[in-house]
Amino acid sequence: MEAGQTRSIPVPTARRGRLTEVAYQHLRDVILRGVLPVGSVLAESEIAAELKISRTPVRQALGLLLQEGLVEVGARRQLIVRGFSEEHRQEILLLREALEGTAVRHAADVIDLDDVDLLRLILIRQRRAANEGREEDFIDLDEQFHLKIAEEARLPILYGFLSQLRGFVRLMRVGTARHPGHMNEVIAEHEALVDALERHDADAAVAALSHHLQHSHYAT
Repeated sequence: MEAGQTRSIPVPTARRGRLTEVAYQHLRDVILRGVLPVGSVLAESEIAAELKISRTPVRQALGLLLQEGLVEVGARRQLIVRGFSEEHRQEILLLREALEGTAVRHAADVIDLDDVDLLRLILIRQRRAANEGREEDFIDLDEQFHLKIAEEARLPILYGFLSQLRGFVRLMRVGTARHPGHMNEVIAEHEALVDALERHDADAAVAALSHHLQHSHYAT
């Protein structure tokens, strides 16, 4: 090494992975909560400066979000927060009915009382969030509820698909106007679904899910 030169010390792979995860979780959170609205440009340098990390993990995190479908390439080849057309919304609803319907039908066959109790616990917490006007917490619990049913179906590949789809659903909700009683309606629809699962009534559970997806302000 010549005098005056400094050696570049590489960042260990494990630490780069952690920084990528930090950047990914931060960006995903601000996108899904509407802090960055649809169409916002995601500039690597600005994000890296905000998080006080290098651009490499930010670039990798943006690549994960692009793969997940929460960001897209804009007209100027910049990555932007994705928007959804009415056609996209209808397609996602169709996918949810198909995939969640399969999860609900399987869950009705295999779910036990302990798992039903866990679903009811989520509903208790959801009702408390509704009563206290904590809408973001309510939406978080809504996602937990639907994914918990998918988990109890014991179909791990299907669970993975639904986990990705929930990101689309969350992003579509940003900025949606809802009437004051919408949260209580959602809870009632969830309760009907859990009641059917507890009875192991697959047909009634699928019917309750379909009603929920078609009717609920949180489902579309």
